[in-house]
Amino acid sequence: VIWLWLGGGPTHVETFDPKMSAPAEFRSMIGDVQTRVPGLRLGSLFPLMGRMADKMAFVRSFAHGNSGHTGGTHYVMTGVDHPPADAGAPPIRPSMGSITARVRGANNPATGLPTYVRISGLYADGPHWLGAAYAPFDTSGQARSNINLNQPLDRVHDRRGLLRTFDNVNRQIDRSGVMAGLDAFDQQAVNLLLGRAREAFDVEREDPRTRDRYHTNTAGLGANLLLARRLCEAGVGFVTMNYANSSQGWDMHNDMKPQLQQACPPMDRAISVFLEDLEQRGLSDKILLVITGEFGRTPRINGSAGRDHWGPLCTLALAGGGLRMGQAVGESSERAEVPRTTPIHPKDLMATVFHVLGINPHQQYVDQSGRPTFLLPEGARPIAELV
Repeated sequence: VIWLWLGGGPTHVETFDPKMSAPAEFRSMIGDVQTRVPGLRLGSLFPLMGRMADKMAFVRSFAHGNSGHTGGTHYVMTGVDHPPADAGAPPIRPSMGSITARVRGANNPATGLPTYVRISGLYADGPHWLGAAYAPFDTSGQARSNINLNQPLDRVHDRRGLLRTFDNVNRQIDRSGVMAGLDAFDQQAVNLLLGRAREAFDVEREDPRTRDRYHTNTAGLGANLLLARRLCEAGVGFVTMNYANSSQGWDMHNDMKPQLQQACPPMDRAISVFLEDLEQRGLSDKILLVITGEFGRTPRINGSAGRDHWGPLCTLALAGGGLRMGQAVGESSERAEVPRTTPIHPKDLMATVFHVLGINPHQQYVDQSGRPTFLLPEGARPIAELV
């Protein structure tokens, strides 16, 4: 899974549900464009994605009701509402990426690559009670440079032997899981050093023509998608990234139109290049792209030519993963205020991701209080139109 986060709360109207039949103060301020799928229209700044719409699904009834940045992020990332997040409270549930790492193991056994990689950090993207071993591997800063082997292999093995001699304490004395987490990180570091990690992270190994396509006019998003594709090919199971190419990210309360004209075209190009590349490499059914954010925007344009926070209807699109593409899923009300059809909630998105990754929907692990806990929230079902 490649999880593309549009930080700040992307407008559902100007992206994937333009509602041009609504009154002027509700409809898309940038117009719309016809896609390759008959009757399916997107915001006018996504013409390239429109040509690839048969490889995408646009969910128009995605909703959760939390209009806070942090609370909404927690809801979408974990499937669980947590309003205190907006007052600074820490997360209370593990993220989908950390769950993937717990189920599959922190590293791919064949390549040594981490199961869960973070290209851009997000709130609630961590492991919480699953333990530190299942936190994302961060590609920025020291974590990335540390995968380069700077010592002879015999010295690496000698140092691990020395470490083990200091490491004979009873693991049960640390019920917080910190000791186990350190052990797992130690193993992850060695797997990274001795496996294929450096090759996967080195995009310079990519065909220059492919690299140029990803890098041209994509404002950095294309480069991140190329890295994510390389990582998934090499055995990574879940990659997160954030794209917010405007002065306010996607939190566009004021003067929205020029910000959209800045943010949308690079995203349009990057995603279309990515989907074409997946198809050419035979990866369309093997990699799921999820595009979402913490909430949508108010249906009515405000007095500052922008839109405000709106949790009752949110932005969501998917591509690949072996799911049924080429459709709009669900329907919103006439003015894009709420779902007209049965709402699709974050836990249903989570169940869909579980389906793609082959995770048992009834999987449980013991939480920090010693209680077996289901990973999937109660009542979650994969999005029926997709599976």
